Amino acid sequence: MSGVLEQPVHTADGNKPFGELTRGDVEARAAELALVTGWGPTARVGAVARAWSELARAMAQQGAGTVAELGLERATELAGSLWVVPPRGSLL
Repeated sequence: MSGVLEQPVHTADGNKPFGELTRGDVEARAAELALVTGWGPTARVGAVARAWSELARAMAQQGAGTVAELGLERATELAGSLWVVPPRGSLL
């Protein structure tokens, strides 16, 4: 998927390209989403929060300072479950 590392992602410091997110950014995103996970419609947010936690673990295991350091292939694999790009390619 071309451009996945350039996709904007909301952070506490404003929008950043996905590839520039640090492990701290990723962990903060996971925590933020975990806080809003509940029941009913918000239960689906839990899977996204877990995906962000998985990304943080992958970054720690590989010693990656940013998402881009994981490599395009791995970032692309995770992007749909993180909702960086819509799962299955489109919201339509």
